[in-house]
Amino acid sequence: MLEQNHLRVCSDLKLLNQVQDWFEDFCLQHSGQIPWSEGQLYRLNLALAEGFTNAVRHAHQALPRETAIDIDLLLWSDRIEIRIWDRGQPFNPDAIAEPKPGTLQEGGYGWFLLRRLADRVVYERAADGRNCLLIVKSDKNRQEVKT
Repeated sequence: MLEQNHLRVCSDLKLLNQVQDWFEDFCLQHSGQIPWSEGQLYRLNLALAEGFTNAVRHAHQALPRETAIDIDLLLWSDRIEIRIWDRGQPFNPDAIAEPKPGTLQEGGYGWFLLRRLADRVVYERAADGRNCLLIVKSDKNRQEVKT
């Protein structure tokens, strides 16, 4: 791992700009180590925004505003990882039916948006009782070729 950063915020949608600014600052500080284009980083920031708002609106909807959401950024030589930690009830995102083109559906779009913005998205329960949304963007040019 080359670099890592951590942010803890309350469960409040008003803090979304702070979360996104923190991500952008991290990317600027490490621009020499980050191989992704501005457009790719924009999409990753959008994935972060979607993950954060889902934690606030869904995972923490019945919890106090003061309930913390922890966010970790991990920069590796071949990928960047975003980990969003919530304290809500776990759920299985794979059980959400994918919206069919041309039809309307209430909810469920965020999970499919995340999958399209990142190379890997995983949501699972940790041993400490928190849930972790893992969002990974790989640098396919730096990945080892496996034979």
